Amino acid sequence: MNRINRSRAAEGFTLFELVVTLTVLAILIMGTLPLATNAVKRDREIRLRETLRQIRGAIDEFKRDTMGACAAGTTSNPTGAPPTQVPADPRSRVVIDDCSIFDTENLDRYPPDLKTLVDGVKVRQRGMDLRGGGPFDKKNATDINTTDEVMKVYLRELPVDPMTGESDWKFRSSYQTKDDENWDEINVFDVRSASDEKALNGEKYSEW
Repeated sequence: MNRINRSRAAEGFTLFELVVTLTVLAILIMGTLPLATNAVKRDREIRLRETLRQIRGAIDEFKRDTMGACAAGTTSNPTGAPPTQVPADPRSRVVIDDCSIFDTENLDRYPPDLKTLVDGVKVRQRGMDLRGGGPFDKKNATDINTTDEVMKVYLRELPVDPMTGESDWKFRSSYQTKDDENWDEINVFDVRSASDEKALNGEKYSEW
């Protein structure tokens, strides 16, 4: 019996055995490839959702900081004029003090483009800081309550669409419906992916 096994091992595998082995390996590989592809796609989808969340959060924060910034229809404030006294979101600690970034069509005061969120805008402290100065403070009350303008940046860099690899977002202004395909360039109310591909859940990325 041992002699027969040694003889078979010396002869190697038959052609049929090799074909069966290769067929099994091919089936395993074909079954693994879709899983790997879906894993990569799922990772990009997660990054897209996070990027959209960051951009939309920056747009909303910008909008909150415009409350009381400019009278409707104006493009500039008188030098040193205080912000218009209107109720503001408690999350907003500053008010945008450069009305020249808005044109007369953008009455809703959303950012005119994403570049504005990256470059930053001039802002002024909203209201008065009543903390005052203590004997051991490095700044006195006058310094703390200063109304000097500073720059506020809402996005660190121009976001890239993970699905296209470019900063080619689709924009929608506050005067457009979600079905409008062409941006009217009045302001940036919302952003969408420029990719028309379908996600793993069957939706288009451009509809997220």
